[in-house]
Amino acid sequence: MSETGGVREVKSAARTVELLELLAARGDRPARLQELADELGVPRSSMYALLQTLIGRGWVRTDATGSLYGIGIHALLTGTSYLDSDPRVRLVRPWLDEASEALGETIHLGRLDGRGVAYLATRESHEYLRTISRVGRRLPAHVGALGKALLAQRPDEELPEGPYEAFTPHTRTSRQALLADLGEVRARGYSVDREEGVLGIVGFGFALRYDTPAQDAVSCSVPVARLTPEHEERIVAVMREIRAKIEASAPGAGGAPDWR
Repeated sequence: MSETGGVREVKSAARTVELLELLAARGDRPARLQELADELGVPRSSMYALLQTLIGRGWVRTDATGSLYGIGIHALLTGTSYLDSDPRVRLVRPWLDEASEALGETIHLGRLDGRGVAYLATRESHEYLRTISRVGRRLPAHVGALGKALLAQRPDEELPEGPYEAFTPHTRTSRQALLADLGEVRARGYSVDREEGVLGIVGFGFALRYDTPAQDAVSCSVPVARLTPEHEERIVAVMREIRAKIEASAPGAGGAPDWR
């Protein structure tokens, strides 16, 4: 049994969390009982009992036949509560609106979560834009502008060994290539994702340095077809200004919880 902060992990609680994370990761692909039991390495009967308990509490849902399982609505309600209660998200939201109105492009707020980035807020483009990011989605940090902006705020030694997953032919999949890119991010002060996460989409990421090291970042995503040199220059200028406004408006601790 593993330990967390010197306290022995509660096996049943850990199994419940692992099940919910597994169902959430499957997205629109419901799972069968045996699949879940095999994936988590637990007896079928134990998995069935756990699923029924979570169904009764709204954390898991099942179909009319009772043979398929997916994440339940209480996961959404809890996630929404997280966003509503987080002071950083509340702080940044108005500035996302300002950036969206100024640029007419898609604006994101993301937070580093282990080796990935969780999307916490999005303002959609005035034009149709197909991206792979949405609120509640988690993507590997090496893929997009948000993640690279945050990785650049950390020592190179913290970067895990590759190879990394390729999302497009442009994704940097080796540690050496990613380290070189992060060096450029530090030099210019922001990251650029040129079709590394989604073909046809370029992103510009800016770490929010109200925490050290930065945990949050904002980005602007734009289709390649609309990205002229002049538009790119304006995006960078506006996003630099937005970052400065966010950082200037971030209050001190002020007795608020120091969430980890």
